[in-house]
Amino acid sequence: MTVGVVFAFVFGLVLGSFLNVCIYRVPLSKSIVRPPSRCPQCGAGIPFYDNIPVISYLLLLGRCRHCRTRISPRYPLVEFITGLLSLALFIEFGLSVKTIFLFLFTAALIVIAFIDLQHKIIPDVISLPGILLGLAFSFFPSSGISPVDALIGVVGGGGFLYLVGTAFEKVTGREGMGGGDVKLLAMIGAWMGWKALPFIVLISSLSGAVIGGISLVISRQGVRSRIPFGPFLALGAFVFLFFENEIVLWFYHMGR
Repeated sequence: MTVGVVFAFVFGLVLGSFLNVCIYRVPLSKSIVRPPSRCPQCGAGIPFYDNIPVISYLLLLGRCRHCRTRISPRYPLVEFITGLLSLALFIEFGLSVKTIFLFLFTAALIVIAFIDLQHKIIPDVISLPGILLGLAFSFFPSSGISPVDALIGVVGGGGFLYLVGTAFEKVTGREGMGGGDVKLLAMIGAWMGWKALPFIVLISSLSGAVIGGISLVISRQGVRSRIPFGPFLALGAFVFLFFENEIVLWFYHMGR
């Protein structure tokens, strides 16, 4: 078990390094396979010993070895988060087909969340294949949801946010939910089923309101500045994925 725990964490760190490549290159429509990683400032190639997850960032003091340009702290953050979530999946579900599928789901959510944070877009190249993969996952008995539940999750998740966004736009004259958010919740519905959606939307909305409100106060940009909702949907999905029983039980007691 100890070896498995260590392997799961290290595996997540390594895959987190690849997710950083996706986060940087996908919005630029660049290949995520080649060329090898380079410093975006000076173009110098990054050798393997400077590409060790988290450790290399600390040893280099967060700067490029060649031009000394600051490296975004996003890189070790993504690696560490991916390592933790990989570890959590292994502890929660063991080494199984379900764990492998859910790691792919987790990876997609991480990439989407950080791209949305930086660029305020959610690429279709991730969310649309994610919907199909989630539907495929529902055919495995270990998924815990039926293909019908997954399909309703796609339609219900995407349809709900579309209606909310349309209503908001008609009332305020401003765009509410972007098309990327609609497809993201459809993807989450495919993976987690329609029954999970009310809880995920509630968690996402509450966390978005709190963190978004604090961000607006600190930045002083006013209510017209757009706060991406994708990271909060991803957060809601993660919380429900690992604490489903506790959340459902809490709401059950609240409703009595």
